Amino acid sequence: MRILSVTHDYPRHDGDLAGAFVERLLVALRARGHAVEVVTPADGGAGGRVEARGVSVTRVRYAPARWERLAHRGTMASAVRSPVGLLALTSLIAGQARAVRAARRTAPPLDVVHAHWWIPGGISAWLAHAPGGPPYVVTLHGTDVAVLGKSGPARALARRVLRRAAAVTAVSGYLADRAAAATGIPRASIVVQPMPLETARLARVSAGGAGIVAAGRLTAQKRVTLIVDALAALKRRGRHLSLGIVGDGPERRTIADHAAALGVAEQVRFGGAFEPARVAEAVGDADVFAFAAEGEGFGLAAAEALALGVPVVAMESGGIADVVPRSGPGRLVPDGDVEAFAAALDELAAWPDARRLAAELGARLKRQLSPEGVAERFESVYRGAVSGVRRA
Repeated sequence: MRILSVTHDYPRHDGDLAGAFVERLLVALRARGHAVEVVTPADGGAGGRVEARGVSVTRVRYAPARWERLAHRGTMASAVRSPVGLLALTSLIAGQARAVRAARRTAPPLDVVHAHWWIPGGISAWLAHAPGGPPYVVTLHGTDVAVLGKSGPARALARRVLRRAAAVTAVSGYLADRAAAATGIPRASIVVQPMPLETARLARVSAGGAGIVAAGRLTAQKRVTLIVDALAALKRRGRHLSLGIVGDGPERRTIADHAAALGVAEQVRFGGAFEPARVAEAVGDADVFAFAAEGEGFGLAAAEALALGVPVVAMESGGIADVVPRSGPGRLVPDGDVEAFAAALDELAAWPDARRLAAELGARLKRQLSPEGVAERFESVYRGAVSGVRRA
């Protein structure tokens, strides 16, 4: 098959975390014999066509270089609140639609278009779709579903985009439920399929001793300040655990200032940005992984931690319940309950069996979310889309 993906989040260079899970899927599809291509927005003027890891990548220019900052940074939702940002988003969607139409005119024939996030990629695929042309599939990741609860016009537009799609997938049952309720699409028609883990790089198992670790892009949505609140709550109880924060982003200064204000700055260390290849090293020998993100579609970072034999404590928000168990190597606490979060972190960090149980669960996750296995399941979705059958 010739498969074209449309995504606003995709690695800009080797080691970039932006959309690394999309690249992982495409590389696995290519290894299975498919021709794979990507249409994605330019970043800061860096447009054009390149090949990366065997994938043909078209980076679409959509604005002057100084405005091309909507994609790949995890800040699109806030950026489009300004008139300039909204104008740039409109141009981005139109530019991607033109690129999809252009790909459709080249040989060999395009079999399927796979849009990640219904906005902006799904809208681009919808605008580019034509009778008799290749079908499009839309995968819902989280932030795109969150907007459905805030905007009537967004729900109306999403309804048109998703109903025209030959197949709709979501990375968690939570997202599938919300999308179905918001758009009226039958829940049974939405395929729940998480994105793949880089299982080959998750071979080691934590030996413990490194305290609490949190990892990911440091944005407001990740709510790392709540993890710092939990650290302070533990200190008030006489428990002095360390917190390693792996990743970088716009909230780093806010998190550091918050830790200083609560008197726990000396317990917090920032590891900076890390490449996907260094996930095992970055999480290292953590005693427990802390996950406080709000409305995360699935929680790949938590799944990676479990795959490394690190127990996980998470605030129950979004699709994290598909990943983290309520007992054994995981704890789900009420969203926003810092005291419960602190208590669960303390419990799992001190429990000798927690890492063994995490490693057992992690081994199952690695089998379920291997790139090869996920690629095979998406092949089935694509075949159903091409044959005109919506897969349940």
